[in-house]
Amino acid sequence: MTTRTGRRPSAAPRTAMRAGVRALVMAAASILLVACTGSGSPPVLPAGSGGPAASSPASGVPQNTAPPTVAGRIDAELRVPWSTVFLPDGTAIISERDSALLRSISSGPGGVGSVSGGSVSGGRAGIVGRVPDVVPGGEGGLLGLALSPDFASDRYLYAYFTAAADNRVARMRLEDDGGQLRLGPAEVIFAGIPKASTHNGGRIRFGPDGYLYVGTGDSQRREQPQNTGALGGKILRLTPEGRPAPGNPFGDNPVYSLGHRNVQGLAWDSAGRLWASEFGPDVNDELNLIVPGGNYGWPDVTGAPHRSGFLDAKLVWPSTAESSPSGLEIVGDTAYLGALRGQRIWAVPLGGEFAGEAVSYFTRQYGRIRNVSVSPDGRLWVLTNNQNPDFVLVLNLPG
Repeated sequence: MTTRTGRRPSAAPRTAMRAGVRALVMAAASILLVACTGSGSPPVLPAGSGGPAASSPASGVPQNTAPPTVAGRIDAELRVPWSTVFLPDGTAIISERDSALLRSISSGPGGVGSVSGGSVSGGRAGIVGRVPDVVPGGEGGLLGLALSPDFASDRYLYAYFTAAADNRVARMRLEDDGGQLRLGPAEVIFAGIPKASTHNGGRIRFGPDGYLYVGTGDSQRREQPQNTGALGGKILRLTPEGRPAPGNPFGDNPVYSLGHRNVQGLAWDSAGRLWASEFGPDVNDELNLIVPGGNYGWPDVTGAPHRSGFLDAKLVWPSTAESSPSGLEIVGDTAYLGALRGQRIWAVPLGGEFAGEAVSYFTRQYGRIRNVSVSPDGRLWVLTNNQNPDFVLVLNLPG
């Protein structure tokens, strides 16, 4: 640029002008992308730092006002725990990915997992049994657990695991043998989900409709997620016996939604809407609102690019270093997500079909977070990973 006299402006004014622009950008970014830590002091995030962004305006979505607090921890000598379910009596059953063991933490007065006076008693977890035919490797092994909606009568525990040639879902009865839990024979109800060293999915959960929802990964086979005839990169919906559930969007087909890369969390909000957390590649971790037959874009798109034919994520973490969201739990209308690479808990307020501003807690205080689950007493059980050994962090949630 030249002035009317033909002279170029000096470098100093140009530098000052650029610095001013950068300052404005940084200030705007810090307002838009601020995320609170457990200490309550929000970090300033520069543009491109990876803070989460809602894909739609979040106005009208209630914001988080109170942080969760630590009730205590259970040092149960766990080894790469992956999933937690709670029996009707409050006993926790936890899967260990690499050992294929099911561990139990009892509840109640004096129990290993009892919470009293704001503290959690600790101790070793008991062993219920080992799930047969699990072949751990990489991200594969014994992964998600789900309890039958009719557990009181059928005693079925469902497990997603990596076998020699595939990923599959089996169910086993948890028998009460004189006050001791005993694992019955495994019955494989669904097989053929592709496996690999990574991208195995693995989260399973029964929905409000009584059907089993199964999150799978693309198993590094990029042709699978867009193919409704393939099982990789999907959310499946099954009967308790492992058949395609009636009313599925593609007829007699287990596929409920497609275009996923690696589904890690499944949960329903207070209105019965299904949400899912999902790993992105090196960018764009996602929180998605799942609809029957919805196509979430992978491998053609990630995040929220507003591309015709694909559904945008409701919340996107541009940098996977901030999140890598694994387990997902929804309490009231707040979604809680455990972050592996991000090493924190994310809390995301939900309002109808929209996600509000995400807030992070306990950043890098407890290492990698694999899963979050609500216990019968309303506390949040958090599973750490790769601590050698791992433990359960128990949180009080805001009322």
